[in-house]
Amino acid sequence: MKYRLKLEVMEDPDLIYKCFLSEAGNTERSSISLKKSKDRIVFDIEAKDIIALRATTNSITKLLAIFEKAKSTR
Repeated sequence: MKYRLKLEVMEDPDLIYKCFLSEAGNTERSSISLKKSKDRIVFDIEAKDIIALRATTNSITKLLAIFEKAKSTR
């Protein structure tokens, strides 16, 4: 892998982990792993090229935006 990005989310790690578990895994050009601790979740993204990194990051951030919006409407 040529690029690596770690994204930490420090809100509701248990629920975010459950929501994003299906996103973890490998594709031909990128991979996502999740690490959960008591107070945060870390997305570890690795990609072969910058376009794959951007696409994977966009996917995660869009889902986080939906999660945030759904949480605020409770």
